[in-house]
Amino acid sequence: MNSWRKENYLVSTNPSLLDVDAIHAFLFRSYWAEGIAKPVVARAIEYSLCFGLYQDREQVGFARIITDRTAFAYLCDVYVLEAHRGKGLGEWLMQCVASHPDLQSVRRFCLFTKDAHGLYERFGFRSAKNPDRYMELFRPGIYQTIADNN
Repeated sequence: MNSWRKENYLVSTNPSLLDVDAIHAFLFRSYWAEGIAKPVVARAIEYSLCFGLYQDREQVGFARIITDRTAFAYLCDVYVLEAHRGKGLGEWLMQCVASHPDLQSVRRFCLFTKDAHGLYERFGFRSAKNPDRYMELFRPGIYQTIADNN
């Protein structure tokens, strides 16, 4: 497990520190995971490399990496709570992600973003070099379907 400190903030990959309720509360209202069920969030966290951002003991941010730690990594669910924005914490969280030892030799690292291109470009992310090779199976209503079946 890795951790980084800045003033009264902590970024840690220790899964025991993660506040699944807080993460779910944010993701449930996010544009990319709106309506997601808490058990789905918990399962996603369990199978990912997660970075929690904390002020004292309160979770105020998060980033999740789906990866095999060799060939591929997908950055997702990145956020900093509104009350903590404007302090450079998003950039610091990304510095922590970018410096994690398990991600240094990953060949392809991708993400999707609607509105934070400038932040991610500072860490080397660019538009897909060969977008004609990119394919996806996208199911935008899947979280609601899962919630309705539980």
